[in-house]
Amino acid sequence: MLLDVGEAAPSFRAPTLNGNANYGFDSVAGRPIVLLFLGSGGWGPSAEALALLARNDHLFDDEQAAFFGVTVDPADAATGRIFKRLPGIRWFLDYEAKVSRTYGAAAADGEKTHYLPHWLLLDERLRVVQRAAIGDGALIFDGLRALIARGQDQSHAPVLVVPRVFEPEICRTLIGLYEKNGGRESGFMREENGLTVRRTDDSFKRRSDYDIEDEALRSTLLHRLRRRLTPEIYKAFQFHATRIERWIVACYDSESGGFFRPHRDNTTAGTAHRKFACTINLNAEDFDGGELRFPEFGQRTYRAPTGGAVIFSCSLLHEATAVTRGKRYAFLPFFYDDAAARLRERNQAQLEPGLNTYRMSPPPEEAKTTAG
Repeated sequence: MLLDVGEAAPSFRAPTLNGNANYGFDSVAGRPIVLLFLGSGGWGPSAEALALLARNDHLFDDEQAAFFGVTVDPADAATGRIFKRLPGIRWFLDYEAKVSRTYGAAAADGEKTHYLPHWLLLDERLRVVQRAAIGDGALIFDGLRALIARGQDQSHAPVLVVPRVFEPEICRTLIGLYEKNGGRESGFMREENGLTVRRTDDSFKRRSDYDIEDEALRSTLLHRLRRRLTPEIYKAFQFHATRIERWIVACYDSESGGFFRPHRDNTTAGTAHRKFACTINLNAEDFDGGELRFPEFGQRTYRAPTGGAVIFSCSLLHEATAVTRGKRYAFLPFFYDDAAARLRERNQAQLEPGLNTYRMSPPPEEAKTTAG
């Protein structure tokens, strides 16, 4: 079935004309999106849609809006009916029609596949604002201009800010460990060829991490989290956080312009168990920039005080803005529960060789929350 107004656009990954073999569509939230299910540019109405796009391509710059087209015809790229134009305009190469079927544009009837080319206008959260037949694209562009003129809603992201989780002495101890031992380059997880792999890319993320190996210190941190933070998570989200992934001190350094571009934390098999992300700033007074932003909810930024936490769902698109002065130190765990732990164990086979293996065991008593 075709999507209707108010419905969320399904997430998917597909190759693009600009060479990305596994582009994640859910990463583009934060601006209005025009999505065109072209089918083939050789069809009469689709050719007219391409001409309409060309007349309005100035609207797409990846800041105020972005365009994504979907073709199932290899001849579109081979003959130049579609072409790369960055920023702002990208094409998905949907030669097996998987994306088109997901959105109701392609449907099988016996051995034949029927295609229904059409336009969608999506808002900043990738929800449908408007749908139009292939020949009514002018309506979509009228709607896009209205969205651009209105500006993005600056709503409050569904995040929880909790002060006084770590006392100043603990914050100084964690910073001291990083400064004494240094950090390793921090990567990120991607899905490639059915496996969760770790990658590094300075254009996407610049951060270094120190792994906390001292078990006594971990126990001290765990005690603070259990007594001061997990009850607040339960109160706000009705979620029992019984398990923690990652014990790191992260450093975003202004000398390298430390940042992390918009991403979600649970989009691969190896990260699907993650439920809530946590940022505990260790020196909020000592740096500029380095704030959290949730593009689906506007340009508002969030900054925890020293020793305080920002908690949010791992499925929210978020970014760490560039640090422009000083060094930002933070403690960055993920929280999950026993059911997610079983999922994490099941998904081990989908991790690339060399990534940490995981075997489920009963959580330590001190990790259990007494909330609720």
